[in-house]
Amino acid sequence: MQLLLVEDDHLLAKGLQQALAKQGHAVNAVSTGEAALHVVNTEPPDIVILDLGLPDMDGIAVLKRLRKKKADLPVLILTARNELDDKIYGLDCGADDYLAKPFDVAELFARLRVLERRLATHKSSEITIGDVSLDIQKNTVSFQSADIELSRREYMLLKSLMENAGRIQTRDTLEARLYSWGEEVSSNALEVHIHHLRKKLGADFIKTVRGVGYKVNLP
Repeated sequence: MQLLLVEDDHLLAKGLQQALAKQGHAVNAVSTGEAALHVVNTEPPDIVILDLGLPDMDGIAVLKRLRKKKADLPVLILTARNELDDKIYGLDCGADDYLAKPFDVAELFARLRVLERRLATHKSSEITIGDVSLDIQKNTVSFQSADIELSRREYMLLKSLMENAGRIQTRDTLEARLYSWGEEVSSNALEVHIHHLRKKLGADFIKTVRGVGYKVNLP
């Protein structure tokens, strides 16, 4: 998944980015509310992890503006405000979950998994195109009814293409789904993932649109 971390404590943000990346997530981080709103409008993430104590505006104000723009975007509040009234207010304002600092990073992982499963239930749990089936809730893929193993990034790439079947996905769009900002990416990394997927799913499943990107055709 692609996560947006909104946290002005740079040491904490860096540590969380590293920990979440090890879990297979692409994590981008900003330190202000305005930056968060800009990213959500231009490169919408799958989930936002939002600190309330931001330098330019209160996190609750950010949450309210997010809800007006992206009503279904999952938001997990991450904050030092641990009073019950603060939690209730945050949830009433549209947060999907609330994690008080200090916290165990394993609990953050678990709560993100819950939000990911909830996301899957909002969409069709299974996408089937031709001989390929992708189960969003179980994170599994089958080809000609046989389960196949994919790396985390291969899965994320295939999911993005199948969810947008019939539409061209540019290189920039696909790379943004797979990698965090500033992450060192080799020039042919995307092509390598596409090559591996074609070996597992058949050479014709993913089409190349020369000079633009890739797409999966609808049946």
